[in-house]
Amino acid sequence: MTETTIPILPCPDLRPVLDFYTALGFEVTHHQTSPNPYAVVRYGGIELHFFGVKQHDPATSYSTCYVRTDDVDGLHEVFRRGLKEAYGKVPTRGLPRFGAVRDTSHGVRQFLMTDPGGNCVRIGTVTSEDQSHRPAPKETFARALHYASLFADSKADAIGAARVIDRALGTEGERPTSVQLLRLLVLRADVAGRLGDEAAREKALAGAAAVELTAEERESVRDDLARLGELRG
Repeated sequence: MTETTIPILPCPDLRPVLDFYTALGFEVTHHQTSPNPYAVVRYGGIELHFFGVKQHDPATSYSTCYVRTDDVDGLHEVFRRGLKEAYGKVPTRGLPRFGAVRDTSHGVRQFLMTDPGGNCVRIGTVTSEDQSHRPAPKETFARALHYASLFADSKADAIGAARVIDRALGTEGERPTSVQLLRLLVLRADVAGRLGDEAAREKALAGAAAVELTAEERESVRDDLARLGELRG
């Protein structure tokens, strides 16, 4: 027996959603307007279906699905280039938005993208046989990064992530390493953008850009530096 699972995701209007996936490089293989709005997009082995429902609110949507790939970095780069060409820049806040590639605490390297319908598509590559979440580190800033990343991506709780980072950076008598500071500030700018907090976003971006790193440190945070470039772009 061979089975295939296909997510069917809601949106108030099909057109912006189809434009988004077309920009990524997907092909629209089906599009109907009646009797019910419905469409299908496909990219390689990824197939997504969408249905239109006027009452759907993208801003409060919890719709999501997961795509497993053996080349998450390759897909991220293809999609990033397509979005930059279509939108003039990589959309990092509001809807649609495109996330950074990150190594998670549960043995997956992944990125998240949210379409105009508010549907979050998570795309990842398994990097470890152990899929359980690793224990949170004891050290203040490593622990903050651990929980802020979980809030931001696993729970889609930007407010929670911002609180964790702000609390850690306000800790008296402790200072993060340059690498920790860069990573915390980039994530803080990212979640501030999702929240529409421009003042916090600009402050975090300026702080991240001012962090001095050695060549070895820059290599260790290349994902974060790439995200910083997208956020500033």
